[in-house]
Amino acid sequence: MQATLPATTAKVPCTIVTGFLGAGKTTLVRRILEGDHGRRIAVIVNEFGDVGFDGSFLSGCGIAGCPEEAVVELPNGCLCCTVADDFVPALDRLLAIEPAPDHIVIETSGLALPKPLVSAFNWPQIRSRVTVDGVVAVVDGPAVAEGRFADDPAALAAQRAADETLDHDNPLEEVFEDQLLCADLIVLNKTDLMSPAEIEAVSAQISGELPRAIKIVPAANGAIDARVLIGLGAAAEDDLAARPSHHDDVGEHDHDDFESAVFPVADVDSPQEIARRVAAAGAVDGVLRIKGFLALPDKPMRLVVQAVGSRVGHHFDRAWKPGEERAGRLVVIGLKGFDQAAVAGALAG
Repeated sequence: MQATLPATTAKVPCTIVTGFLGAGKTTLVRRILEGDHGRRIAVIVNEFGDVGFDGSFLSGCGIAGCPEEAVVELPNGCLCCTVADDFVPALDRLLAIEPAPDHIVIETSGLALPKPLVSAFNWPQIRSRVTVDGVVAVVDGPAVAEGRFADDPAALAAQRAADETLDHDNPLEEVFEDQLLCADLIVLNKTDLMSPAEIEAVSAQISGELPRAIKIVPAANGAIDARVLIGLGAAAEDDLAARPSHHDDVGEHDHDDFESAVFPVADVDSPQEIARRVAAAGAVDGVLRIKGFLALPDKPMRLVVQAVGSRVGHHFDRAWKPGEERAGRLVVIGLKGFDQAAVAGALAG
């Protein structure tokens, strides 16, 4: 087995994967785990909401070289806000694994700001042991093409052209832009759902927002060679000045604009039926993201369901484990005050 250098002589590189709700971060992380890169990868996954979807989707996934103990899940919080309480202990836990990981991938919540997390790599407790190899921002291409992050993209662009000091009052747009502004690499995901003209337009839109040249890589279902994503050598914690943020002058960052709720879902007869119900729930005003696991009668496999707005995806990922409760649950993330009764009604059919 390959020997691991002591922490005093080599820092463990870490890749931060950021991106707005439903962009495809977890799928991209799984691609990294499955990649032919010869590295022992450990993962920290952070979620907004009460269902451990992302961690469950990655841990115990059967990928060679990715044991279950190498995936640490931090639910019900945000790494950009809980660095001391959550991130540092999780990092300590992974660095204590024998043999130690060669690389750590950190998947942030879809509502997290990456810059505070990058800044944390300068903390004395961890600075000598880890470095930010790169920040990879995953973008939901079709969502941006639909103007999902601005109430009126054309009007907003005109306002910006006239006033460079314009303050942003749209919390969705601020989070999205802060994720891009911190990136060393941008993955334009779900391009299989876009036309060539849309891909070109969205790429130009993103490039126009950035203060520095950042490579934009198109992808479908996060299918990118892992060697493109890791090994960037950015040492981002030493380059914070080049990563502006709307929240640089804000002492605290919270998620008061958003909330999540968990909805139990009884067994349904087919994936198509649940997709219909989830699409209806996703159309409720203020709903941003739906994800979770469901059970189908007489089906031994667990059904994964994910939705962004009215776009719904589903697939069977693995068999239900012996003794595991076959209970369907979906977590819905939305703007504060979204109509939970309407969501529950839609999911009930």
